[in-house]
Amino acid sequence: MATTFKTLVLDKDIAITRTLLNEAIPLTGSIVSGTYADNNIKNYAHGMFQSVYDYPYLSSSANHIFDLTVGYSIENSGSYTQNAKKMNIYNQMAQVLVGYDENGNIRKFDRDGSFADTTDALNECIFINFSRLLGKDELKKESFVISFADGGTPVAPDFTTLKTISDYGAQNDYRTNSPAGDYGILYTGSAPHAAKSGVGLLYYQAGIAVLTASVFDGEFGAPGATYDTASVDAVLTGSEISSSCDGIRNRWYDCDFNNTTELNSSIYFCRAATNEFNYSSNPTYLSESQIRVKEKSTDTPTAYITTIGLYSDDNELLAVAKVSEPLKKDPTNELTLRVRLDY
Repeated sequence: MATTFKTLVLDKDIAITRTLLNEAIPLTGSIVSGTYADNNIKNYAHGMFQSVYDYPYLSSSANHIFDLTVGYSIENSGSYTQNAKKMNIYNQMAQVLVGYDENGNIRKFDRDGSFADTTDALNECIFINFSRLLGKDELKKESFVISFADGGTPVAPDFTTLKTISDYGAQNDYRTNSPAGDYGILYTGSAPHAAKSGVGLLYYQAGIAVLTASVFDGEFGAPGATYDTASVDAVLTGSEISSSCDGIRNRWYDCDFNNTTELNSSIYFCRAATNEFNYSSNPTYLSESQIRVKEKSTDTPTAYITTIGLYSDDNELLAVAKVSEPLKKDPTNELTLRVRLDY
């Protein structure tokens, strides 16, 4: 236990830093639909969403990677399959990601993130909720790219042409008017974007991608309809949620993004001036009232620093740092030891 303490000055001896660590995450279509014959796809009795795993989900080594579901606003209500559940999903996601207006009503997902114009709401949406295992603290801005088959029937999508969606330009152009944090607009091209040209929203801290169902318009089709003219509405309203999710997964070609882990650090600069810490509080430092490291009375006192302790205001030990080897300290030198705490 220390017997001598030195106070650290906040602006002089303590620094706070933040480091962002990124990891590349690839989600290929072979994982989402194909490799494991859908044994990695879990459907629940409530039928409100699908969970996708990176391995057959009954295996102990399987990791949950994302949930997939669909929903629409109350304006599209009718005698549809799982109608109440689809509206509940939309409203629940909107509550969390978009919030409420000044009258207490749930806002709708907006194509350009501006609630001043209500004519461009996203009323029918596909929700991809990435697991915290993949997304970590947040998704990195302008790193998200997802591709789907752009043509063919729902049973046999044509992967020779792809529909690529990304948060182009989001590094410098993103929105902050969401209770869930920052979000960017998803586009189908990197060229300068016209107003209302977005096809979805990407919520970075929440790790959720919201796509308008119309991005697949004319590609799913209704039973017995012509695939290149039928509306995706027929699938969203006439099929169960799990069937809609199956169709989306079967068109999934690839998805790539970088996650972000925020590493906060407190750095303490522990300084020992020339006239400080030249003696040891260890009882073995003395022998019959004589300092062991002094051979003659005229020798300068010498100590060896091995440990740094950080204490609270009431002298309670909070953290201990060890040096790699003992550091010699005497009146002829001074030391600055840098202690870093990561959290």
